[in-house]
Amino acid sequence: MQILILAQVILSLVLIVLILLQQRGTGLGSIFGLGGDTFATRRGIEKKIFLATIFFAFLFIVLSILNLIF
Repeated sequence: MQILILAQVILSLVLIVLILLQQRGTGLGSIFGLGGDTFATRRGIEKKIFLATIFFAFLFIVLSILNLIF
């Protein structure tokens, strides 16, 4: 089914954009205790982007499974 493949491509592009929009962390510095706000909570638009990323990742996984079945 070509529609499943097209939907996967579109979802992958949306996922890439959402991941790139997320706030950058402190990197490896937080592992060694050098990061400032390690346990910061997500608020506002940052939380919505995070939840949208989870939602679209779930949809991508579902479409991948459907693509294997059909």
